[in-house]
Amino acid sequence: MTTFDDREQAFENKFAHDQELEFRIQARRNRLLGEWAAVKMGLTPEETDAYAKAVVQADFEEAGDEDVIRKLLGDMTSAGIEIDEAGVRTALDEQAVIARRMFIEVQ
Repeated sequence: MTTFDDREQAFENKFAHDQELEFRIQARRNRLLGEWAAVKMGLTPEETDAYAKAVVQADFEEAGDEDVIRKLLGDMTSAGIEIDEAGVRTALDEQAVIARRMFIEVQ
């Protein structure tokens, strides 16, 4: 292999690693967001765990965060929690920071 091929392979490996890390951070963020919403809705620990997993699954419906925001907004409104889309987005951003810190501390 040439030096160019080695560099190309290194960039490809770094890109794959970065993509995997970003996926894991986003999944952790969604889980934390689900746990946050479950506390607001007064769910039991077992229900909280199941709900957090459901929020993670909801993110696979479409690209972006809209599917997660829609799920939380609908569920929380149905549970009688007064929250708007801006409130959910704020919580999403806060949980993203926490999730990213969790992965940075591990590395």
